[in-house]
Amino acid sequence: MKLYGYFRSSAAYRVRIALGLKGLAYEYAAVHLRKNEQRGAAYRAINAQELVPTLEDDRGSFTQSLAIIEYLDERYPQPPLLPDMPEARARVRSIALAIACDIHPLDNLRVLESQLAADAATGTFCHGETPTLADVCLVPQLANARRSSIPLEAYPTLTRIEAACNRLPAFASAAPEKQPDAE
Repeated sequence: MKLYGYFRSSAAYRVRIALGLKGLAYEYAAVHLRKNEQRGAAYRAINAQELVPTLEDDRGSFTQSLAIIEYLDERYPQPPLLPDMPEARARVRSIALAIACDIHPLDNLRVLESQLAADAATGTFCHGETPTLADVCLVPQLANARRSSIPLEAYPTLTRIEAACNRLPAFASAAPEKQPDAE
């Protein structure tokens, strides 16, 4: 398995966390976005969208972080990143999509904080007592907020969940500063 990514890419960060939670070994191939390596012919042949991450394995080449993570969850079901019950799965997907699609471009954490703080299904993690797809999306987003000097004191639920996640080796080892291409 080979993951093409960039150490600061929150999308690649999500996939690194998922791979770690699944205990899957992979080769890491750095694609330096600030040097426009994603636009070169070699990488364009791997990912025509010229985006990271890309995951290659014995079954093909996959793009878009949430699609990659769901592929990994379906191919390697333990531990699951989505709960068993359909309504719980919908909740986790809703949180993950809100982070990846709505908050990611805007760094607007207020709505997510309110949603998680008010819902009894929120536990140690975004949904209950084990990390899910939602947590895989949350941690990189908070790292981006910190890098952009966005104050997080107003979001105690989010930072509490983040701290719980970062105590797990899969999250800690996926951090941007731990990547071989970190600057």
